[in-house]
Amino acid sequence: MDFTFSGDQIAFRDSVSRFLMTEAAPEMLREIWETDIGRSPELRGKIAAQGLMGLSVPEAEGGLGLNDIDWALMTQELGYYAIPDSLGDTAYVAAGLLSGLSAEHPLRATWLPRIVDGTCRIAVGHPVNPYVADAHLADLLLLAEATPNGLALHAVAGDAVNLTPLRSIDASRRLAQVDWTPSPLTLVAEGDAGQLLWDEALERGALCVAGQLIGLAQRMLDLSVDYVAQRKQFGKPIGSFQAVKHHLADVVTKIEFAKPVFYRAVHALAHGEANLAAWVSHAKLACADAAWTAARKGIHVHGAMGYTWEVDLQMFMKRAWVLDAAWGDRTFHQARMSEFLLGEASASVPGPGDAFDFSLSTGA
Repeated sequence: MDFTFSGDQIAFRDSVSRFLMTEAAPEMLREIWETDIGRSPELRGKIAAQGLMGLSVPEAEGGLGLNDIDWALMTQELGYYAIPDSLGDTAYVAAGLLSGLSAEHPLRATWLPRIVDGTCRIAVGHPVNPYVADAHLADLLLLAEATPNGLALHAVAGDAVNLTPLRSIDASRRLAQVDWTPSPLTLVAEGDAGQLLWDEALERGALCVAGQLIGLAQRMLDLSVDYVAQRKQFGKPIGSFQAVKHHLADVVTKIEFAKPVFYRAVHALAHGEANLAAWVSHAKLACADAAWTAARKGIHVHGAMGYTWEVDLQMFMKRAWVLDAAWGDRTFHQARMSEFLLGEASASVPGPGDAFDFSLSTGA
């Protein structure tokens, strides 16, 4: 199996990285987080102008019509720069839910073009998440209702719900408990159709978070490397000490082991493979482990100052902590892995001949 990013995918990733490096510098993020709403309409508009909002929206609704594999690189950039916006929920998860509706469904024509131009925010409330991110600013909420025939999909206007805000250790996370009343007017899909849409949303949401966790891990590693190269003890940079090198080498190992697991799960999602849930859960666990290791080792080499508001490390560390539980915590994904490995599906575990080849650094 060959999984290689194309030259266009790499070039687009690089252009987004250069853009975010300028527009989402840590000092700018701090200013945004300290506002009442914690969001920047100006930054969101610039992100939309770069084409990120319409990445997976079908071309018929004005988007680029790209697939999940293209998001594999983008989500890492969102994590690396700690974008203080639920961009992934709107442009990736919500866009996927709406794109899964029939071509004639009015919600597609109403909301997908607005996702592309960045003039709307859509919050997604899946049962696996007890609280909904960015519900306080959402123009539309896509919410799930448990029924005897599976999860039903409802589309609810932002002014038709009651919110109870929840504080988070991550200043960029704006969470709320959503109270709402299902009705025939809000119902979009039910039965098998509704359950299928929510199943895909769960996998897409978990992989969106997994990609961000890889990006966060890489950013914390880069910050730690920069710090140990400058901080001196006994007249030498602390990065020259073997113990410090070992800490950072552990992080590199975790990241490099998590990436192929993540890419394998993205490939499975893009191609509708069997046992998708197991691939996704494996990826979420591996990426969360990499991010937690990067945060822990980063604190070790920074010392206690790594927790302080003035040091950039804490921004990415706190984001990694909260995203670890988003779209399924470790217990949830471990249970899915256990079911796959120990249940009936264990008979289809890949064998030695099921090789998976990938290239990360170039499009060649």
